[in-house]
Amino acid sequence: MQQRVAALTTVLPPVPEDRFLCSFGHIFAGGYAAGYYSYKWAEVLSADAFAAFEEAGLDNTAALAATGRRYRHSILALGGSRPPMEIFREFRGREPTTAALLRHSGLAA
Repeated sequence: MQQRVAALTTVLPPVPEDRFLCSFGHIFAGGYAAGYYSYKWAEVLSADAFAAFEEAGLDNTAALAATGRRYRHSILALGGSRPPMEIFREFRGREPTTAALLRHSGLAA
């Protein structure tokens, strides 16, 4: 499997003795898991926020401007003055979901 994936994703093929898949512990050991989770959570928020613009219609100038104003008045203007989840809910009208990130990553339709 590693050779098939490498053929699609790497510039140079791995050497035959490469056992990276059996030894990868980057996010599971050494205290990095929480940091990695925060990066993924930021991607969830970013993708979900952009989905608001997609839902407005990327070709609909008026709807995009309205969504942009809502983003400016909630996410940008409020910054750290209130709990982040409360501010995100104000912008999106709901809590964040992973749906947009999965779709943008090609993992869901």
